[in-house]
Amino acid sequence: MSQSYDLARAAFADWGVETETALAALASIPISVHCWQGDDVGGFEKKSGTSGGGIQATGNHPGRARTPDELRADLDFAFSQIPGKHRLNLHAFYLDTDEAPDRDAIEYRHFAPWVDWAKESGLGLDFNPTFFAHAKADDNLTLSHPDQGIRDFWIEHGRRCREIAARMGAELGSPAVNNIWVPDGSKDIPVDRMAARRRLEGSLDAMFATPLPKTQLIDAVESKLFGIGVEAMTVGSHEFYLGYAIRKGTALCLDMGHFHPTESVADKLSAVALSVDHLLLHVSRPMRWDSDHVVLLNDDLLAMAQELVFADLLAKTSIGLDFFDATISRTAAWVMGVRNMQKALLRALLLPQARLKDAEARLDFTARLVATEELKDLPFAAVWNEFCARADVPVGQPLLTTLEGYQTKVSARR
Repeated sequence: MSQSYDLARAAFADWGVETETALAALASIPISVHCWQGDDVGGFEKKSGTSGGGIQATGNHPGRARTPDELRADLDFAFSQIPGKHRLNLHAFYLDTDEAPDRDAIEYRHFAPWVDWAKESGLGLDFNPTFFAHAKADDNLTLSHPDQGIRDFWIEHGRRCREIAARMGAELGSPAVNNIWVPDGSKDIPVDRMAARRRLEGSLDAMFATPLPKTQLIDAVESKLFGIGVEAMTVGSHEFYLGYAIRKGTALCLDMGHFHPTESVADKLSAVALSVDHLLLHVSRPMRWDSDHVVLLNDDLLAMAQELVFADLLAKTSIGLDFFDATISRTAAWVMGVRNMQKALLRALLLPQARLKDAEARLDFTARLVATEELKDLPFAAVWNEFCARADVPVGQPLLTTLEGYQTKVSARR
C-alpha cells in the first residue's frame, strides 16, 4: 500500500467509511463493454447492409477494427488497461463466420469463436438482436411493421438471438442479458399509434413465447424517446416498455441517452425498481440528443452510481456501456468509459451512506448539505489509484502513454 492510500484510508475512516470494503465491492461489479465502439457500429456480416435506425458514428480516426480478430485484439488491449473482471456486449451482426446467413437464419455456431475467446479471457457475454442496418428495416419499422411477413422475419431473428444468448450463458456459466431495441417509429405525426403498439406487443410476445432458463438468459427491453427518422413517435416508448416489463417479467433497460435532456436516469432507478425485478443500464452521454458520447465522470454519472449504491440496486442491475465515437482512439474510448463508470461507483461506495440517510430521515437538511459538500474534498483519487495498482494497470501519464502507444500500432491498419 502506498503512503497516499494509507492517508486516504485514515481520512475516510474519520467519516466511518472502510476503504477496503469499498474496494472489495467495486471489484465484484462487472461492466459490460459494448463491441460496437471498436468498429463504428459496422458489424461483420458478409453482405452489405444499410444504416437505418438513427445509428451514426461520426469521424474517421485511424485504426477501426475491420475483422473479428482485429476487434478481439483491440478488446484484449482495452481490458488489460481496466481493473476488474468484466463482460462483452455483442450485437448479432458481429457474427464470426465465412457463411452469409440472413438475420433470420443465424445460429450459435456463427458466434462460437466469440464464446471461445470469452472463455480464454475469463469474460462474460451479453447479446443484442440487430434490428437495424438491414433492407427489411429501411422504413424504420421492424417488429411493428404493418407487413406480417416483415414482422415474421424479425420475430424469427429475435427468437434465434434469445437461443444464441442462452447458449452463451450456459457455456460461460453466467446468464447473458439479451437486450431488445428496435428503431420503430414515425417521422411525421401518425394517426394510429395504437395499431403500431399492438403489433409491437404481439411480436414481442411471439419472440418470448418459449421460456428459457433464467440461469442462462435475462430478457431485457429498451425504450427510446426519439431518433433520426422517428421524431414524431417512437413505438417502443418508455411507458410502453415499462408496462411491458412489469406485465411480462422482463428486465427493463434504461439508456442514459434515450430520454429528454432534463430527465435524470438516476431519479428513475428507484421508481422503476419497485415494479421491475431486473434493470439494465446503458451508460452513455447524450449531447443535445442521443449522440452517444464517451462517458465522463460528470454529475449525471455520479448521481446514477450513487443511486445504485444507496438504493441497494447493484444486485438487480446489469451495467453496460453504449457509446461510439470515431473522432478519437476507439480503444482509449473503451478504457476511459469503463474506468469512469468504475470511478463513479467507487465514489458512491466511499460515501458514509448510513450517516447521510440518518440526517435526511431526521429532516436535518443542513447536516446533509454540509456533509455532502465536505465529502467532495476527500482523497477519492488515492483510493482509485490503489485499486488500479493492485490490478497492475496504469493511471495518469503512464496510462496516456500506453493508450497512445497502442493507437500508433493500430493506426497502420488504414
